[in-house]
Amino acid sequence: MATEFNGYILVKFIGNSKEYSFGTNADYYTKDQKVVVETVRGLELAVVSKGFQPIESITHSLEIKPVIRIATEEDISAYRSNKVKAFDAKAPVEELIQRHKLDMNIVDIEYTLDAKKIIITYVSERRVDFRELLKDLTPMFPYPCRVELKQINQRDKAKMVGGIGVCGRTLCCKNHLKEFEAISINMAKNQQLSLNINKLSGQCGKLKCCLRYENDLYTEAKKGLPKVNANIQFNEKRYRVLDLNLINKQITLGNHDGHLVMSIDEFLRENKNV
Repeated sequence: MATEFNGYILVKFIGNSKEYSFGTNADYYTKDQKVVVETVRGLELAVVSKGFQPIESITHSLEIKPVIRIATEEDISAYRSNKVKAFDAKAPVEELIQRHKLDMNIVDIEYTLDAKKIIITYVSERRVDFRELLKDLTPMFPYPCRVELKQINQRDKAKMVGGIGVCGRTLCCKNHLKEFEAISINMAKNQQLSLNINKLSGQCGKLKCCLRYENDLYTEAKKGLPKVNANIQFNEKRYRVLDLNLINKQITLGNHDGHLVMSIDEFLRENKNV
């Protein structure tokens, strides 16, 4: 980690919810202020999400790139101009991709603030050999602009593009999620959801990120309880667990004599032999 800075600020790039740390010795940066920062890609425009913090309070050991300056009107104008140029570049780039018959779907085209690099982000189900394509793309963006082709997956695409989920709200990945966590079908089973893959999948085609939100609560709520279809001994009789309703906090037992419905609290209090 760089040590030449006394402190750092947190910024978000426009259209991105994730925060990044950038080093500075100046304490005059304020929230929502536009700044120019140096990234591994080049100079970029960002928005301050948290002002000056002492370097000792940083929570990671990654290299810290510097804040260059408060964004000027020229910087903001350049950012807007680059957006227009990137939009205009999409059609000819897609035409070249079709000419080379490559399985690539363009998600985004973006210039760095200094226009020294253009990043073409695409989705593909397989690895793409784009060496010949790159030879044709390079003359389209004369020196000093360098072309970078970046492949992403469907979840990353949903985060970049955004949209509205079935809940009626902005996609979580676009709105607030900073990192993607592993999601498995076992989480749906744990929450007793219908295993309909179409209903469990988000716009990216992968399992919905929200399956994780309540999973730990369901795991905690099931502690000490038998599984559905388990055979148990209760009040000196044999039963099969027919249903476990964690929302209503009810358990349903059954045997040849009939059904027995009770609260989970009552079941745990009376049963000692599960």
